[in-house]
Amino acid sequence: MKRLFLSSALAFSLLAQGAHALDAESNVESVLENTLAAWVENPTVIDALRAQNAAHATLVEADIINLDNLWRAEVGATETPIQSEVMAREISKYLIEKQLSSNGVVSEVFVFDMVGLNVGQSGLTSDYWQGDEAKYQETYGKGSGAVHTSEVELDESTGAYLVQVSSAISDPATGELLGGVTFGINIGLLE
Repeated sequence: MKRLFLSSALAFSLLAQGAHALDAESNVESVLENTLAAWVENPTVIDALRAQNAAHATLVEADIINLDNLWRAEVGATETPIQSEVMAREISKYLIEKQLSSNGVVSEVFVFDMVGLNVGQSGLTSDYWQGDEAKYQETYGKGSGAVHTSEVELDESTGAYLVQVSSAISDPATGELLGGVTFGINIGLLE
């Protein structure tokens, strides 16, 4: 993955929060460049992306929407075959381990494939398809090295300020664009 840069949206959001936020911006950039980028270069992530891309090579939009609808129907249900299968994957176990090792700095992490469907994740997402969202369109849709940063938001249940930073993922060996990743970052823990 190419060096990650913060978007101006994050910078302006942090500026609006004051001087401590400027330190947080620098800390987010440091964490992304020095730690999180290495997470997605791991063979567990790259191999999972390659496998799912091969399996999803013939999907059309109607197939993708159907899979997303099935995922959404499983939210809160007792039977969750799609969600359970994704959470049981080695990549999800790896992402859970990495999130836990972040001491709360990373609130969530999920990887999506070339069509925007989740490959692995540290916790359940509300939807399976990211392809209709900026986190996919502004990363995978823009090519290798592309980054998208959400607005900083207050999580009212925890009182924490969170930002989602997404980036395209390329195969380290070939440079082929494989998918993307989204990190939920608790900027308050970076100060």
